Amino acid sequence: MKWLLLSTIVVILDQLTKLWVISALAYQERVQVLPFFAWVRWHNEGAAFSFLSSAGGWQRYFFVTLAIGFSAFIVYEISRLQKHERVMGWVYGLILGGAVGNLIDRIHHGYVVDFVLFHYDSYYFPAFNVADSALFCGAVLWIVVMIAEYRQSRNQVSVDSDG
Repeated sequence: MKWLLLSTIVVILDQLTKLWVISALAYQERVQVLPFFAWVRWHNEGAAFSFLSSAGGWQRYFFVTLAIGFSAFIVYEISRLQKHERVMGWVYGLILGGAVGNLIDRIHHGYVVDFVLFHYDSYYFPAFNVADSALFCGAVLWIVVMIAEYRQSRNQVSVDSDG
């Protein structure tokens, strides 16, 4: 199950970087590295883009439950992969690692530690972390796979109808 190893690597990198941030920066501290990039220590009690971050606390349990259920589903999907489905292995491995990395934060802290911040003047992209990056890369790769499969099936239908 090399895809579970990929997930484990993502979780380890995510947690090590978050430990570094927690030990090096105070809450809400910001260290400007480049004009468009800073290290920060922010706590996100919500989901992507701070969705539901000020919902009163119930969202922690909701996101923990959602992450556990989704992670179990991804582990099941990994167990069903055929040897030739390497790209979907990458998709599932990255997504599982990201989900578990943020799940650990929610269980341990009650929030997710974010520390990468890109900005331009007064325009800010929401801060993120290694787990978020893995989730994003896995989702983008999944979309690429779906587009490729759609094109392949469309071409197959075209060939079948011509013959």
